[in-house]
Amino acid sequence: MHALVIEESLRLTDIPRPHRAPGQALIRVRLAGICNTDLELIRGYMNFGGVPGHEFVGEVVECDPPGWAGRRVTGEINAGCGACRWCRAGLRRHCPGRTVLGIAENQGAFAEYIVLPEENLHAVPDHLSDRRAVFAEPLAAALEILEQVHLPPETTILVIGDGKLGLLVAQVLRQSCPAVSLLGRHPEKLAMVAPFDIRTYGPQAPPAGPFDVVVEASGSPAGWEQAVGLVRPRGTLILKSTFAGAARLNLAPVVINEITVVGSRCGPFGPALDWLAGGRIDPEPMIHAVLPLADYEKAFALARASGTLKILFDLS
Repeated sequence: MHALVIEESLRLTDIPRPHRAPGQALIRVRLAGICNTDLELIRGYMNFGGVPGHEFVGEVVECDPPGWAGRRVTGEINAGCGACRWCRAGLRRHCPGRTVLGIAENQGAFAEYIVLPEENLHAVPDHLSDRRAVFAEPLAAALEILEQVHLPPETTILVIGDGKLGLLVAQVLRQSCPAVSLLGRHPEKLAMVAPFDIRTYGPQAPPAGPFDVVVEASGSPAGWEQAVGLVRPRGTLILKSTFAGAARLNLAPVVINEITVVGSRCGPFGPALDWLAGGRIDPEPMIHAVLPLADYEKAFALARASGTLKILFDLS
């Protein structure tokens, strides 16, 4: 099958189609999205080698339960062992022996076929398009904040970063709290949240703060220092960025101001699909281009370009 593989550099090649084990599903990928994490994997994040890609919509080709065959699905990317205390507590995403689709020990969705445990699958509602359903994974990551942090309606919130995840986070949090602001660098991206009554700031006129909660989703090591400077004493700093390389952190303000730091990663797919199916979030305006896998060089060049949001691969 055709697949994009990271082996020192990214290339398109033929690799064997994966074989499923009992309890797993073989899925034909229909649509896959490029995430900032994929860009970081190419730069060396996690020392990854193999097929990247973890945002996808596909169709089940083979599985054990007959009810899944032929259904459109998306899937949770973390596969735990099922036996450790984290898995028994329902936290498979923190299983020490987990595999992660397109990130750790499981070939990803920039390929014609993938394999996932059947328990990771989520059926895509019939009326929900592939172009919207492919956003289930990043929207789930945005919704994870609501699972982790109690946000009374009067909470003042700043989201740093006007990329794909930052835009989704701002829209999600705005539905719980009226006072949500977004700090970014691209006027055309910031304009996308104007209809949601989200206050926006650019680099020339950043907010003065402080805010009760600051979500750092800039994808840059510099975002940490900026976020620490904008959260109030005893406020909460939520970290969403992942990037290759090390970041220099001055932790003194965190201690002095008694800031609570929350790492936030993957989230609940069921609610994400419900939000998408119910129209609470419309991610389609974020789609910049849909390209075949063969145009991967153009696709990644676009994904790295300033002002670009979501690039999708059509593998149908």
